[in-house]
Amino acid sequence: MTPQNQKHLKKILLVEDDVNVCSFINRGLTEEGFNVSIAMDGQTGLQMVRQGNYDILILDIMLPTINGLEVCRQVRAEQKDIPILMLTALGSTENVVIGLDTGADDYLVKPFKLIELLARIRTLLRRSETFGAPVKDETVYRFSDLELNDERKTVSRAGKELSLTSTEYRLLLLFMKNPMKVLSRKEMLDEVWGINFDIGTNVVDVYVNYLRKKLDVIGAEKLIHTVIGMGYVLKESE
Repeated sequence: MTPQNQKHLKKILLVEDDVNVCSFINRGLTEEGFNVSIAMDGQTGLQMVRQGNYDILILDIMLPTINGLEVCRQVRAEQKDIPILMLTALGSTENVVIGLDTGADDYLVKPFKLIELLARIRTLLRRSETFGAPVKDETVYRFSDLELNDERKTVSRAGKELSLTSTEYRLLLLFMKNPMKVLSRKEMLDEVWGINFDIGTNVVDVYVNYLRKKLDVIGAEKLIHTVIGMGYVLKESE
């Protein structure tokens, strides 16, 4: 491969302390045309993220020096737009929620097949590229005093711009496209995360609460309402 072609490879940072898992992932992703860098502990991984320009971060949870959850929190605080895929043996619903709660975009449980890892990576990269796409014809959604510009990827309420993570943005976009419609948790999981989670997970509730806190600025009325036993709806207070 020529140096010119190498420049166009998607750069992936893998933070994993299991040598066999590192070797398996590195070999598989490299064969698929990705440029893979590896860190064997959390501190090194955090430093590499800060110093490098990666397209996606694959992050184990059980790591030496700094665990993956704390690495994820710090990365999110500093580079909120980088896609983060948690890769771990901790696969209970509670662990999935905790991982996503720290800011991860996706969560893959070991053991896994390479084809599934590749599918998750490509989905996250597509989302990231869409989120950072250049402005073309503007598509603006408005509801009450809330405005979402889907080309510029900006959100404002009562004229005040809000800072959302990519997941929060996708969730709000779903609401803005379906005002006054009750959205079930399953619909939101399918549309926002694109992952077949256990219906019992409360990931949706966690992110709806995140979104509510950011939308409920001083003096603004509540816009996202709970419909008990059914889901959530974007509507003005009655």
